[in-house]
Amino acid sequence: MQTATSIDNAARKAALDALAAAPARALAEFWDRYADKPAHSKVRGPEVGLVMVRGRAGGGGAPFNLGEATVSRASVRIETGEVGHGYCLGRDLAKAEAIAVIDALWQQNADAIEAQIIAPLRALADAADQKRREESAATKVDFFTMVRGDN
Repeated sequence: MQTATSIDNAARKAALDALAAAPARALAEFWDRYADKPAHSKVRGPEVGLVMVRGRAGGGGAPFNLGEATVSRASVRIETGEVGHGYCLGRDLAKAEAIAVIDALWQQNADAIEAQIIAPLRALADAADQKRREESAATKVDFFTMVRGDN
């Protein structure tokens, strides 16, 4: 069991990435199955805002402002004192709050959250990626050049 003093920031970031990228319905399903939901108080939000999306021409050129994207965010404190933060694209306030609570729980007991919520969400994402790769491979066209004889 990890404590707040031994948190691995890279692992926490990876967990938050998986939560934010998860479809709202799948996240809600795994969150509903989680038995030990803590009482929590809202520190901030949930609220909707905008972020500026930046791009680069050719991937390495000068950065430019591409446009704005809608983002939902929330911060909560669970009864044991951990503060969690949740961000996701779109206007899904319930998803942002669930991510924040799960983040706070992850800080308290990363192993249980990884096993019961994060790992299944990653497995769903991997399956969706594999399906997309298979569908793309089915449309692959191999071009070749026929060599004519010297007539």
